[in-house]
Amino acid sequence: MDRHRLGRRIKAFRKLKGYTQAGLAKQLDMPVINLGDVERGKRQASDELLQQIADQLRVSKGELQDETTVGNEKE
Repeated sequence: MDRHRLGRRIKAFRKLKGYTQAGLAKQLDMPVINLGDVERGKRQASDELLQQIADQLRVSKGELQDETTVGNEKE
């Protein structure tokens, strides 16, 4: 999956689950700037990071990588 699309999906799931970027970054023990870079598609997330994000958002890694639209994903 294109890293920009994946980033938009992570952002959409994050918002859907009620997390701020800062709140999710804190739960993941990572700098907010790094999470922002992933969400903007500027940084490729490792498989390990994708799994941590999925676990925190209580979705499967496959759902993050799916092609269906999530919430308001276009934002």
